[in-house]
Amino acid sequence: MSAIGSADPEVRVSTGRLRGRIEDGVVVFRGVPFACPPVGALRLAAPAPAEPWDGVREAVAFGPPPPQSRLLGASRADGADGDWLTVNVWSPDLGAARLPVMVWIHGGGYMYGWSGDPVFDGRVLARDGVVVVTFNYRLSAEGFGHFPGAPANRGLLDQVAALRWVGDNIAAFGGDPDRVTVFGESAGAGSIAALMTMPQAAGLFRRAIVQSVPGLYFSAELAADIAAAVAAELGLPPFAGDLARLPPERLADAGDAVAETMGGCPRWGGAAYVRTPFAPVVDGEVLPAVPWQPSADGAARDVELIVGHTRDEYRLFMAITGDIGQITAEQADTALRELAPAPEAYRAAHPGAGEERLYELVHSDWLFRMPSVRLAEAHHRRGRAHLYELTWPAPGNGALGACHGLGLPLTFGNLTAGAAGLLIGQDPPPAAAELSARVRAAWTAFAATGDPGWPAYEPRNRHTWIIDTEPRVTAYPEETSRELWAGHAFGPLPLRSRP
Repeated sequence: MSAIGSADPEVRVSTGRLRGRIEDGVVVFRGVPFACPPVGALRLAAPAPAEPWDGVREAVAFGPPPPQSRLLGASRADGADGDWLTVNVWSPDLGAARLPVMVWIHGGGYMYGWSGDPVFDGRVLARDGVVVVTFNYRLSAEGFGHFPGAPANRGLLDQVAALRWVGDNIAAFGGDPDRVTVFGESAGAGSIAALMTMPQAAGLFRRAIVQSVPGLYFSAELAADIAAAVAAELGLPPFAGDLARLPPERLADAGDAVAETMGGCPRWGGAAYVRTPFAPVVDGEVLPAVPWQPSADGAARDVELIVGHTRDEYRLFMAITGDIGQITAEQADTALRELAPAPEAYRAAHPGAGEERLYELVHSDWLFRMPSVRLAEAHHRRGRAHLYELTWPAPGNGALGACHGLGLPLTFGNLTAGAAGLLIGQDPPPAAAELSARVRAAWTAFAATGDPGWPAYEPRNRHTWIIDTEPRVTAYPEETSRELWAGHAFGPLPLRSRP
């Protein structure tokens, strides 16, 4: 192992030697395989261990993104060889003795995203004294299509494989395999909540930070019905053997085609309403239950948790679709009918809210806010959970408020990288850097000790860290919503009866 002062630092992992780079005082290794390319005989299969190599492997470039949705403009890099399942590591000191480890799981609706997104660059966070890891996992139909003949939740199984790689190899980078914290946002947070429920993931991490947990988990029946529609787009039966012979990009495009038209399929219920064709599948084996059910208690009993959400979660999606200022009474009625536990009670509880405000609130609550609170409540029974709400408004766009995704640049400290610049602005105010430093300090302290600096959540006081220009601890501020949703199960989304 080379010292941090070396021009070309090297480490040995279980599959061979790696040569990385030093960037801004941090050692970086990129594009390291943690599993075999899932192509050929391994297509639509569980991940297989990476094969060893001879000599020294250059680890300076990110691996290519996995096949994914193009609906939001995601590009497709050259990944024809299937070398998608790669991991990246930032270390402040290769010679350190057992630093805390933070493993990031990116979001993207289970349909898009990759570990090389510039917002997720780990240099700033690593300089705070932790080893940072990011990785790719299979997405869209490739990772979450529920096809006969293929294991369920292949994207989650990829995440398990990456965490096993971390446990086996992170000591070579100065990290402590006994102090691994997984952290993620949106679909990454939903993935972590699922991992906390999965027997295969038990013991692979000690702590978890989940930011904006989506409540989207599919029943096996719903997932299979959507998967059959994806296969039908390709003129094929929904069997893994037939689909595995197609180029992965065609399977991803078929998933996009279903996403664009699924709003007209009432038997898919809430999944159709929010046009989400893929999510973790409660198949009873890989994923035995949704994370807040009592049957999920065992796998997560020893995990310490931070969970929270932004105040204005759905505002970002409304901005993307051009709906801000455009919501009609009919749209609000439909949203309440499709999502709210009791539409009239929802209106009565918000007497001063206009139609657009009700529309935004019920989407925010159903998708992210109430699942996040529900996870804190459920985990309180198992161990310790800390709750937060981000209320600081995005300075780059006054219409967005404290929207979904705003926590990403604050977490990584990359305030102008990639899409972060749209939220923070290309000339970030000093308050942005100050708040990012506070968030990073809380997250890294939690990774190191399990104490983020504010009291744990419990039902009597409901202590919540409010992340704003002047952070403070108070009772959970969205109590009206919490009471409205108190009796809602947030179970796996079902396949509705056919008309």
